[in-house]
Amino acid sequence: MTGLTQLLPQAVDAAGDASTGEAVLFWVLAPVMVLASLGLLFARKAVHAALSVILVMVCLAFLYVAQGAVFLGVVQVVVYTGAIMMLFLFVLMLVGVGAADSLVETIRGQRWIGWLAGLGLVVVVAGVIGTATYPDPAGLGSANSDTNTRGIAHLIFGEYVFAMEVVGALLVTAALGALVLTHRRRLTPRLGQRERADARVKAGGHLAPLPAPGVYAKHNAMDVPALDPYGQPIESSVPRVLRVRGQEADAAEYAARIDRVLAGGSAGDRAPVEPPPAAAADETEEPR
Repeated sequence: MTGLTQLLPQAVDAAGDASTGEAVLFWVLAPVMVLASLGLLFARKAVHAALSVILVMVCLAFLYVAQGAVFLGVVQVVVYTGAIMMLFLFVLMLVGVGAADSLVETIRGQRWIGWLAGLGLVVVVAGVIGTATYPDPAGLGSANSDTNTRGIAHLIFGEYVFAMEVVGALLVTAALGALVLTHRRRLTPRLGQRERADARVKAGGHLAPLPAPGVYAKHNAMDVPALDPYGQPIESSVPRVLRVRGQEADAAEYAARIDRVLAGGSAGDRAPVEPPPAAAADETEEPR
């Protein structure tokens, strides 16, 4: 910024005349700002609109620096462009933009309130422009005699301290209003792991995962062997450590269940498919 202020001439002198450098910079940046503003109004995507606003703010920061308001230019880039608009873009990327908002007016009379608020804003802006235009300008030399930062601080916290407090109160109110509008109450309490387990027990469901597919096992315990399609226990389905320790469950305890699987009597079980005699004969036949 310091090098830029040295390259750019002072914008307005004590007589109020604009220098050639400022005029060239203005006629270069002003059309860009107008095009970016139109992009903000007519962009179909929110990200493109946000990028247009960033371009307007950067051009405005250059104009501030060209006119000698170095502090305002730095704040414009660091605070508005680098913080607020980047946060806005991050929110768009994380949350996204939905089309759930309705364009139908639900509160009657709010358009007239909007027109009145816009008219009041026009009156305020016209008053500010008139106050800054018609009196003789004091010049940047006297305004920045005690550095630009101290001059702005003297105006904000000295002459316009009441307006500063009002703006601060409005910003705090806007933040609280955004929190209230975006907060949604849950219709049901949030369920944790314990509540979900209790609900499964009451509903008669399984707390643990079900057995692996493709077998006829009715348990998911590690010491219970799985059953093959013919109802026979599969020894390799039990971990070797349990079999060595003798902690494998006896398949005879599940004889009734095995018989039921073989007979196809269970409602949820399928009847076992015996291999065809030809296939059995082929298996017993020795190769030539």
